[in-house]
Amino acid sequence: MKQWNLRITKYADRMLKDLDTLDWPNNIKELQRNWIGRSEGATIKFKIRSSVLKEEKFIEVFTTRPDTIFGATYIILAPEHKLVNEITEKDNEVKIINYLETAGRKSDLERTELSKEKTGEFTGAYALNPVNGVEVPVLIADYVLASYGTGAIMGVPGHDERDNEFARKFGLEIKPVVIPSEIKTEEEITGFSERTKRGEECYSGEGYSINSDFLNGMSTSDAIKEVNYRIENNGTGKKNHKL
Repeated sequence: MKQWNLRITKYADRMLKDLDTLDWPNNIKELQRNWIGRSEGATIKFKIRSSVLKEEKFIEVFTTRPDTIFGATYIILAPEHKLVNEITEKDNEVKIINYLETAGRKSDLERTELSKEKTGEFTGAYALNPVNGVEVPVLIADYVLASYGTGAIMGVPGHDERDNEFARKFGLEIKPVVIPSEIKTEEEITGFSERTKRGEECYSGEGYSINSDFLNGMSTSDAIKEVNYRIENNGTGKKNHKL
């Protein structure tokens, strides 16, 4: 039987660009972007803290914006992630099991529907942010898919709409770490930061870093390079690769 085969990797950039011109629902276009799979960024390792672990374990997350790592206030694993059962604390087992059963009855399309209400459960475990050692909670949520990326994300609710919605629902911290370049004065910065913390502002574009220790004042491109350099040289991940 004759058939056509496409080299998705070769045409990924063009396909992703042309998706924006299609009159399709946003959730369908997002699934197509995930399927095409053309992403450049870094994989970062977060060390896990859980009383049930018998050996040292890490959660690996892939991000196209490593410059926002100081704004990561939680980690989310896909329900199917291999570490879920290993790290879940005893007191959280029943809720996690029930959530896994519910998530297992949903299709990928249902789980990634942008307009659906976000759901999730806390595993009881925490992860250490590799750049500052801050503990952040590890949750599971069905809008994260095991088949995409590493099956885990770092939640940066100040700068990602889905993370923002999830954080507001579960009362998780929202921390601004990127300011638009046009915001200059102290009054403007303070106003933007306060709106972000309250969940009223969610800026996903580029600009310059704040609340980010050694990245403060850097442009987004320079901050990405700096984080990539540090994670490569301290063994906490891999930089500038495609997923």
